[in-house]
Amino acid sequence: MSDEGTRAFAAAFRYLGIDAHPSPSGDERTYELAGRFTSGDECLPERVTVGDFLKVAEQPNFDPSKVAFFMPTAGGPCRFGQYAPFLRQVMREAGYEDVLVVEPSSADGYAGLGEYASPLMRLGWWGLIGSDAIRKMLHIYRPHELERGAADRACDRALTIFCDALSDAAVPVGRKKIAQLAGALAEGRDLFRAIGVDFARETALIGVVGEIFCRLSTFSNEDLIRRLEDFGAQAWLSDITEWVWYTDEESAKNLKMLGRGLSSDMLKVRLKMRIQHDHERRLLAPFREEFKGLEEPHGIMEVLERSAPYLPCRGALGEMVLSVGKAVYLYEKGADGIIDISPFTCMNGIVCESIYPKVSRDCEHIPIRTFYFDGTQVDLENDLGIFMELVHNYSRRKTRKRAGRRAA
Repeated sequence: MSDEGTRAFAAAFRYLGIDAHPSPSGDERTYELAGRFTSGDECLPERVTVGDFLKVAEQPNFDPSKVAFFMPTAGGPCRFGQYAPFLRQVMREAGYEDVLVVEPSSADGYAGLGEYASPLMRLGWWGLIGSDAIRKMLHIYRPHELERGAADRACDRALTIFCDALSDAAVPVGRKKIAQLAGALAEGRDLFRAIGVDFARETALIGVVGEIFCRLSTFSNEDLIRRLEDFGAQAWLSDITEWVWYTDEESAKNLKMLGRGLSSDMLKVRLKMRIQHDHERRLLAPFREEFKGLEEPHGIMEVLERSAPYLPCRGALGEMVLSVGKAVYLYEKGADGIIDISPFTCMNGIVCESIYPKVSRDCEHIPIRTFYFDGTQVDLENDLGIFMELVHNYSRRKTRKRAGRRAA
């Protein structure tokens, strides 16, 4: 769901001997191709993924019988559950009925991946942790770089080093692999440290929450974070691993509701979470100093507890709970404003937007703005300019100060 995460996940597949590649980056051709098979009722992420997969089919020497598209699925009211069936329909209509659509489901722990399920879940988890960390470094360094483009180059190189290590099948999945990945991440960290920067330059800290695909896909959100940086801001973007922690907690909650709080299944969930936390701690060790003041919550319950007065997690589900809770958490960490990025007509964005005025009042009237995207051009510059005026006014009077500001 992000350029960084996609590259890392493809590397995890390559470790298992599968020739995997990210789909092409989105562009106007994405919308043009998707427009041939969509009616306008589909949400933006579905149009983008369909369009990008169709761009794969346009590539020279494309052989439908030797290509599979990876599109996980899930239940619930979100239209995401229809992505994979719709993609198969589009492929048939486009004449590519031989293309295989791989659609593992979260409902069965992605058991549909067969023999690859266990190692891919572990490798994929490591890939998400590492790619999230590298993207966070980009957002820390890019607003302060002295040479425009230096942080982007460091990010690309750091990600290449990490993905090469992740796909290296010579090192078995285990502690040695984690040590190899931690070393690769430390090497990438040092690339950022070598950039010429001016950390004395004042920046407003803007927390970014919202629908997971749209907030992470720079194409879908028209590179909103880079535009924010042009206004003198630094973004704190909610990462992908947040969603993994949430789904783990939901699994535990559902077992309790079924009266299986003391069961072998619950033991498996808790053991899995403990192992995941240990691996996350080891992989993020190289960034301890870099992320001072920008620490993620110690556990997902920190987010859910902050959401409870507005959207209790036992009555509401999904990204809306995380967005509201994370907005409060970011306020407490000293953020100067909050932006919610959502696709147009997205249920999560609509619910959150109705609640943010109360959240803002309870948090010293911190500016909170929802930006919707539907694939058409919007006047981001004007809207961001107005938002940043509110941010600067709030910053002068707020009582929650940022911790761990980088020294010059």
